[in-house]
Amino acid sequence: MKRSDDARGSAPPLPSAEPVGLVDPTGRRIAGGAYDTPEPGTLRSLLRGMLIGRRFDRQAGALARQGRLAVYPSSRGQEACQVGGALALAERDWLFPTYRDCVALVARGVDPVEVLTLLRGDWHSGYDPRGTRCAPQCTPLATSAPHAVGLAWAARRAGDDAAALVMMGDGATSEGDAHEAFNFAAVWKAPVVFLVQNNQWAISVPLHKQSAAPTLAHKAVGYGMAGVHIDGNDAAAVHAAVSEALASARAGGGPVLIEARTYRMDPHTNSDDPSRYRDDTERAHWEERDPLIRLEALLRSEGALDDTAMAGFEKEAESVAAAVRERYSGEDEGAPEEMFAHVYHAVPEQLERQRRELLAEIGEG
Repeated sequence: MKRSDDARGSAPPLPSAEPVGLVDPTGRRIAGGAYDTPEPGTLRSLLRGMLIGRRFDRQAGALARQGRLAVYPSSRGQEACQVGGALALAERDWLFPTYRDCVALVARGVDPVEVLTLLRGDWHSGYDPRGTRCAPQCTPLATSAPHAVGLAWAARRAGDDAAALVMMGDGATSEGDAHEAFNFAAVWKAPVVFLVQNNQWAISVPLHKQSAAPTLAHKAVGYGMAGVHIDGNDAAAVHAAVSEALASARAGGGPVLIEARTYRMDPHTNSDDPSRYRDDTERAHWEERDPLIRLEALLRSEGALDDTAMAGFEKEAESVAAAVRERYSGEDEGAPEEMFAHVYHAVPEQLERQRRELLAEIGEG
């Protein structure tokens, strides 16, 4: 059936070639910023969340090295995206995280130990998705994006005034699931915001070998939705951009794709060796753009943060890490036979035989 041009929406504006921000790497406000800078209380909350997130991230990495976690994908360097995005959510909104978004879940208020449950190799996500309004973390790239679109569209049809924030990496935008989600969301104006944390590397594959687009935000244009290109190490800009996009999505403005340009400082996971594919010069460049140092400098320069407040944030961050460490210090309470459960309604004989053999070997049969 022929569709008239009048039925199509007007073309969205092109994203900027360079990422826009509110605070420069030295901690100074950028004149004529694309968004209003969040008020000081919000900025302090962002810094607090990033300090807790970084300390939690370091503690989780230590647990992985001790063998208490099966794997841990660090998000050090990406705290502005993690916390800025999570704190922009309203209580009624939904977060769809990936395996690298543990800090976002902690910022959202999920129990830090429950956040790490999946990374222990457990069979469940560790937290209640309905109670937290956080979907389970997904390891396959982009698979949560269509789920988010479906949930957001169903919520809209049910009269639930909620939006969904999908977190994904640059590598995920090369997956078919992402394109299907973008298309469906744009056609139906689903209240979804796609936050692409462009950390420059999909494991060992650099961005220039993944996409020929001027920016990843430009990919939005082909689907008829807005694309925004922001400095992903500027927590103020991330929070402002995501807040505005979520508000527009809730109001029926349709989905938004936000590319946040950032950098993964640590290995892909604790089993990765990034020295095989990137050099120290690149890392040093991004060290100078540390999102925590940038926001602290801004708050101090404007008299919104002093040593006492900073010490309080750091003490709270250490308390979170200590609690995680203490709760992981005991024996693993997981039952070995659980690995055989919740897969088949009628358990195949081969699997049942393996279960019996395991229980006999450990003296529980």
